[in-house]
Amino acid sequence: MSVGHTGVTPQLGPCGDDDCGIRDVLDRLGDKWTVLVLVELGKGVRRFRELERAIPGISQRMLTVTTRRLCRDGLVERTAYATIPPQVEYRLTDLGHSLAAQVVSLADWSRSHRTAIAEARERWDAS
Repeated sequence: MSVGHTGVTPQLGPCGDDDCGIRDVLDRLGDKWTVLVLVELGKGVRRFRELERAIPGISQRMLTVTTRRLCRDGLVERTAYATIPPQVEYRLTDLGHSLAAQVVSLADWSRSHRTAIAEARERWDAS
């Protein structure tokens, strides 16, 4: 282990490096739109407008940014058809399906425990 330029030894994560490679994944999942896009694409192939309609509150720009990031990460495949008007479809890759399964479990857990969490917050705020 080397000492940094500040003279302080960097803290190591449980894997022996600084972040175990998890930061990139958590940064992507920390974006609420990513999770919602993954959940929706877990249901099947979607056109851009179908995704936009299925995800309340997402702007066209944010959907574009989110799908580009997911394509870059190898989680989503984008297929553009040379039609007028242009048609674009998105589908999960095998890697995307493996992550989407985990995200869907988290979404299911969130739905199942929404009431309990709201009640806990109310108790906390009241005390």
